[in-house]
Amino acid sequence: MTLFLGIDAGGTSSKSRLTDEHGNILGSGHAGPANTRIGLDALHATLLDVSMQAIQAAGLSTEDTGKIRCGMGIAGITRMGMKPKIQALTFPFANVQLTSDAMIANFGAHMEGDGAILIIGTGSVGLVKRGEDSFSIGGYGFPISDEGSGAALGLSAIRHALRALDGRTRPSPLSQAVTKQFDHAIPRVIAWMDDAAPGDYASFAPLVMDYADLGDEIALSIVRDAALHVERFIETILSRGAPRCVLMGGLAERMRPWLRVRIVAQLQDALGDALDGALILAGRPIGSGASRR
Repeated sequence: MTLFLGIDAGGTSSKSRLTDEHGNILGSGHAGPANTRIGLDALHATLLDVSMQAIQAAGLSTEDTGKIRCGMGIAGITRMGMKPKIQALTFPFANVQLTSDAMIANFGAHMEGDGAILIIGTGSVGLVKRGEDSFSIGGYGFPISDEGSGAALGLSAIRHALRALDGRTRPSPLSQAVTKQFDHAIPRVIAWMDDAAPGDYASFAPLVMDYADLGDEIALSIVRDAALHVERFIETILSRGAPRCVLMGGLAERMRPWLRVRIVAQLQDALGDALDGALILAGRPIGSGASRR
């Protein structure tokens, strides 16, 4: 029997799911970031790690990997020259198909039918698919893009915290919660910044959302601004002719209550998730529907 392995390699974490041709889940895995920014060697190692976790969870041996057709959605694969470099990496599977993490999310949300998604996670990107054509909106990379994302929320929180520390603005409960993680010392923030990745900034997003829920003035300002960006994304996606739009990503459910009712009313529920999309990319029959235990 042919087996299908789907991998969702994102800026914050990577996930895998192994199924049979009927969509029954045999095993899964979870690892750290696997986007192209971490370097090819680290990316390759993470992809292999998360793959083997699912294979081992299914009770399969390394000899069984030759039966597996694999689909990978990788954050940053659309960067210039990156896809050929990843295609040159060695994987032990019968077949490997590659695309972006946004594309597998779209495949899963609409079961490869026409439609659009807006991913709000570490970064943000809209992707519209109509027939054989597809195009993205935003998603050019942090910090020049990724509006409304977790990384953008975290960056705004860090900026506010630094202004509070040096006296340019009054401290708030949010700023104090942020600077507490750096012992309220500016040099520690700067040292952290030197090596901080988008996922590190995004780690502050739940804190921003929590303090917004509590009524913190600065947190409210940050979240409301992010919500305006998300709404503009959705309006643009729908104006480009998308028949369906699904809000996805780790920040989606927390951001949804901050959107206007008329915007939310235009959103649809996802038919499946990004790993379902990766499995479709791998070649699993679409008639099997979303993965199931």
